[in-house]
Amino acid sequence: MSKFLEKVVVSQLMSHLNRHNRFSSFQSAYERDHSIETALLKVVNDLLLAMDDGKLSVLVLLDLSAAFDTI
Repeated sequence: MSKFLEKVVVSQLMSHLNRHNRFSSFQSAYERDHSIETALLKVVNDLLLAMDDGKLSVLVLLDLSAAFDTI
């Protein structure tokens, strides 16, 4: 029953956020036809464009995968 309720809530929430245009145009997660590859391509493209313009870029990556393993 809880999985069913979770799916109903997610469906309604996503519908509301889409209807009211609350997602950023750069949103990759939870969007149809978007994935981590979409986000990665955006970052790589931005870095390459900055490099072509002679700009300095700094990329900071955080791995939070273990942050929520403390049960």
